[in-house]
Amino acid sequence: QVQLVESGGGLVQAGGSLRLSCAASGRTFSTYAMGWFRQAPGKERTIVAAISWRGGTTYYADFVRGRFTISRDNAKNTLYLQMNSLKPEDTAVYYCAASRSAGLVRRSDYDYWGQGTQVTVSS
Repeated sequence: QVQLVESGGGLVQAGGSLRLSCAASGRTFSTYAMGWFRQAPGKERTIVAAISWRGGTTYYADFVRGRFTISRDNAKNTLYLQMNSLKPEDTAVYYCAASRSAGLVRRSDYDYWGQGTQVTVSS
């Protein structure tokens, strides 16, 4: 089992940047694929980006490709999401999640979830 705690959210102006972190407990972090999801008010939780357990494979949703970068440091049990060129429509609660399966994209692929961190982008 793994416990996940997100940090790094906040209020930023459009065009700005934020880096989210997700600290994982346990010694098995490196065996999980990891993902970032987001959920805006009244909308479904959707995949933002994902990374395989060794970091060799990444996935980005079309709406963030070229602006966001997912990475992981298995020695520090930490997942990151660097968010650049932020837009007001990026406003949401961002969640990190861990997957024991090979899947990266579907919400159902993920077994463990953090509590989320709020990102607000003002225009």
